[in-house]
Amino acid sequence: MEYRKIKDEDNDGGTVSNDIENLRGIGFSGVASVSNVPPREQAKWKRKTVVTVALTFLTSSQAILIVWSKRAGKYEYSVTTANFLVETLKCALSLAALARIWKSEGVTEDNRLSTTLDEVIVYPIPALLYLVKNLLQYYIFAYVDAPGYQILKNLNIISTGVLYRIILKKKLSDIQWAAFILLCAGCTTAQLNSRSDHVLQTSLPGWIMAIVMALLSGFAGVYTEAIIKKRPSRNINVQNFWLYIFGMAFNAIAILIQDFDAVMNKGFFHGYSIITTLMILNHALSGIAVSMVMKYADNIVKVYSTSVAMLLTAVVSVFLFGFNLTLAFFLGATVVSVSVYLHSAGKLQR
Repeated sequence: MEYRKIKDEDNDGGTVSNDIENLRGIGFSGVASVSNVPPREQAKWKRKTVVTVALTFLTSSQAILIVWSKRAGKYEYSVTTANFLVETLKCALSLAALARIWKSEGVTEDNRLSTTLDEVIVYPIPALLYLVKNLLQYYIFAYVDAPGYQILKNLNIISTGVLYRIILKKKLSDIQWAAFILLCAGCTTAQLNSRSDHVLQTSLPGWIMAIVMALLSGFAGVYTEAIIKKRPSRNINVQNFWLYIFGMAFNAIAILIQDFDAVMNKGFFHGYSIITTLMILNHALSGIAVSMVMKYADNIVKVYSTSVAMLLTAVVSVFLFGFNLTLAFFLGATVVSVSVYLHSAGKLQR
């Protein structure tokens, strides 16, 4: 960094001597370079690193915990109660973050929970979409394994990109459209099955559920981003709080409709285990982590987290579930990782 500064000033006709004098006694060791980084920048990189590692770990373990929570191939617990607890925990974490902010900064117009009907009325739509998507997330594992789920989950990039174009009127670059084609090819390649009469490992219902989940996730994500950007100064924890409140309400309705008798007869926590508890904690922290990425990091973090999570899920599934790591899966995962990277890089060229 210092050498580049000297060279630039020399090319501009400036004097080099002053910069050389400034370098005396400092040296060029890595320790000196790090010590010259402002504390604020060090804290920023540290926070970004923590968020990246956390998101990668949470994403890769999410599908594994869902599959692991099954007993004899089925869920003994109520998935609607599990979803309700996820939303409740996320709401509690948002409140805890707000309490910390109120203690250090005080209550302001942008971080107070009180709001208007016009601001809060928009949250039920993404909350309802996330409810359906999260419920499908449990049932899709009847047709797909954990590594395959991580591959197919990337289809939401396509739905998000198309909906960005339609709803937010954002133009997609040629590289991004090419990335979509690669993504479809990668997902299909990873699902090829040479040891069966079926060409693809995932059956038609599994593909349909994956596409529906991608559409729901894409629309909910784009809609939520539009809400957040409508008032950028609003604290993200306040916005999350209202989103999770409606999520709790819709999940409570889902419990009444789908599992009311089972909950009344067997109890709210019937069938829960340590793995179920870890799964709920994972889902809650994943939701918070995505919000933290949007605030403290950038989209490239999600890109690398998604790519690494696919491979981690596959490797862990080999030991836990006897997953057969085929050449088709490895090539497909590689193509998907490349397409995800190109999609992110294409944003810089719009």
